[in-house]
Amino acid sequence: MSYNLLKGKRGIIFGALDANSIAWKTAERVHEEGGTFVLTNAPIALRMGTINELAEKTGSQVIPADATKIEDLENLVEKAMEVLGGKIDFVLHSIGMSVNVRKGNAYTSQNYDYTHKGWDVSAVSFHKTMSVLYNKDAMTEWGSIVALTYMAAQRVFPDYNDMADNKAYLESIARSFGYFFGRDKNVRVNTISQSPTPTTAGQGVKGFDGFIAYAEKMSPLGNATAEDCANYTIAMFSDLTKRVTLQNLFNDGGFSNMGVSTAVMDKFTE
Repeated sequence: MSYNLLKGKRGIIFGALDANSIAWKTAERVHEEGGTFVLTNAPIALRMGTINELAEKTGSQVIPADATKIEDLENLVEKAMEVLGGKIDFVLHSIGMSVNVRKGNAYTSQNYDYTHKGWDVSAVSFHKTMSVLYNKDAMTEWGSIVALTYMAAQRVFPDYNDMADNKAYLESIARSFGYFFGRDKNVRVNTISQSPTPTTAGQGVKGFDGFIAYAEKMSPLGNATAEDCANYTIAMFSDLTKRVTLQNLFNDGGFSNMGVSTAVMDKFTE
């Protein structure tokens, strides 16, 4: 169902890899709601994924950018404004990567070069992106910037590893940069803390299937899907949420406020 919520709005969507990605689903929904955008990902991810399909389907251009490199981001923002014909109304940062997780390193014995790389890609890239948008004055007034995060930023999920620290850092950047973006440009910055979602990135985490099943049993509304996250993001990009900023917004079926559920207790009293 379309409400034309983003009619005439222009944006940049980071991180669509394949049809399972939250960024991919968000791009499809933005398109349905009348928004136009450029798609971007790191050159290696572009080779691995199927983003050209999405670009074709939504009439979008793909502009490669390594989000850890300022010059790539400057090029991206300049080209995006050129292609879209004006300033940017919305940005989705949907980037996360831990080399320690990929290589199977325990949280207690990290390779710190890997830690640094993951931190740069998953968190500092958000600061760099906003820094370029801010300094180029590339956002429209009442524009909206959203980054995707996860509750491991606040609570312990042992196998989420150093990604938990990256997400905590990401959420802090959203608040800190969000203050300046709000004060100086009337732009809002928020993070959406999503249920565990079976994306290509998510499935890299050990014991992921068991964890999804647990979260499903804990949440009164069940897990939020990638589609649910896309819809929430649309609401955050729309003019309906123009005074919402500096928030970490849970889209998790209620999981974040649960202590225990009857469904989980039943498992233990069998």
